[in-house]
Amino acid sequence: MACPSIWPVDRLQGVTDDPRTRDLAHVGPVELFTPTFDESRSFFVDLMAMDEVGRRGDSLYLHAWDDYQRFTIKLTASETSGIGRTYLRAAGPLALKRRVEALESYGGRWVEDELGLGPVYLTTDPDGHEIGVYWEVERYVPPPELAPSLKNQAARFPGRGANVRRLDHINYLAVDVPANADFLARGLGAMLTEQILSAEGPPAATWFTISDKTYDLVHTVDRTGTMGRLHHIALATDTREDILRAADVCLENGIHIETGPHKHAIQQTFFLYVWEPGGNRIELCNAGARLMLAPDWPPISWTQEERAKGQAWGLQTIASFHTHGTPPVPTD
Repeated sequence: MACPSIWPVDRLQGVTDDPRTRDLAHVGPVELFTPTFDESRSFFVDLMAMDEVGRRGDSLYLHAWDDYQRFTIKLTASETSGIGRTYLRAAGPLALKRRVEALESYGGRWVEDELGLGPVYLTTDPDGHEIGVYWEVERYVPPPELAPSLKNQAARFPGRGANVRRLDHINYLAVDVPANADFLARGLGAMLTEQILSAEGPPAATWFTISDKTYDLVHTVDRTGTMGRLHHIALATDTREDILRAADVCLENGIHIETGPHKHAIQQTFFLYVWEPGGNRIELCNAGARLMLAPDWPPISWTQEERAKGQAWGLQTIASFHTHGTPPVPTD
């Protein structure tokens, strides 16, 4: 149930002449750091059904079977876990130009150092997460053994593990959620769809969309006060049954199942949360039934009291969901 917003969300609406700017098309690839490279590779390849498409230095490039781009996840060996760059594809060359102009006040630079991507305008959100916006991209071309029977999909259905189809969304931890909301709205032209309000008024969490999905980029307050951390990335499956199968797959392979399968009240996502061997939280989700088609969607606000009721159905939210993040810090 929605409640009246006591945070001035109207300052994020009507940033341009239109209610919604669609200069960004979707979330592109994301980089994850792991201190257990081989085990993390096995998780994504053997259990999530992703395929290796390249190696460069300490990084392995992985492809989800219906991603049209060269890679979906860049897995990088590191001393600790966490998130590196998030790439967002612009809707076109002129759209990229407009977003760069909007982002210049936040600071940034052009780079051409990523596999399969053309020039990238690299900036950071107020919490220090690296965000790269691009247009030019190398499309995925499957090898003969992965060629699909249907030419309107990127690769053949893998038929193993969780069979994740694509990257769905990213949930960052943030010290200053309102500042990041301003960045998403003004810098990226994203649209606020839902939020959790703190007792003081400003949001403790926000959900923004840059596509037709209900949300793509989320910021949740980091209770440790540490900047630049990750709450989770989400991988999309075709059906709820795939998520149930993923739970069995993770159980049989010793993967820590944190919580789920349940259904969120916020955004109504059916979910399973697990920790890949490097410690990063991974959500398996099925959220495709709800689309954000209204260009003037009024943001839905939830109070702390409403949020404390837990999920739409399923068990109450587990305590570690509010404390675990990557990279880990002592106060976790």
